[in-house]
Amino acid sequence: MDSAALIFKYFPALTDRQKQQFQELGDLYRDWNEKINVISRKDIDHLYLKHCLHSLGIAKVSGFLPGQRVMDAGTGGGFPGIPLAILFPETEFMLADSIGKKIKVVNAIASRLDLQNVSTRHQRVEEVKGTFHFVVSRAVTRIKPFYQWVGKKIIYGADENGFSHGILCLKGGDLKQEMKALNRPYQLIPLAEFFSEDFFQTKMVVYIKANK
Repeated sequence: MDSAALIFKYFPALTDRQKQQFQELGDLYRDWNEKINVISRKDIDHLYLKHCLHSLGIAKVSGFLPGQRVMDAGTGGGFPGIPLAILFPETEFMLADSIGKKIKVVNAIASRLDLQNVSTRHQRVEEVKGTFHFVVSRAVTRIKPFYQWVGKKIIYGADENGFSHGILCLKGGDLKQEMKALNRPYQLIPLAEFFSEDFFQTKMVVYIKANK
């Protein structure tokens, strides 16, 4: 099964509007991918599993609150930012990428879905101005340089649920050496705790609390 039903299985409380937006994503990405290749040809047939549901793994670790600001650093074609923006319509998402054609696709899809909580920046992540409650990403680069790029952009503190602001990165594989190089506290949360599909057996959310 690779359809929006996969999303509905794990997020049963979606509104009708959210369900419609997720259903539209498949055709939108297939259409844009024919014009501008933002998803590999072999993965486009697994869009909901490998891109949408994977992105929403972050939501199983932390929900985002109304009015919070989240940066998707190195968004590529809009992941994890677009699925998270659908799921949290009252949270502000800023999607940044240095490649203009990818931002063009993100803008078009956000506009088509009427995601008024999405803005974009055609910039390198380290050049983005502003502060955010959370920074999210999906396999952009190794964690140490990524933390150096975005660590100081995060507002120190915790939300009203007691969850500390910080970085939430989607990563896979053996992360021991990569995380050792970071030389600061972190958590690895296996996505297999939330999703039963084999794809998630080696997938993790890396959580790093903001530093003062």
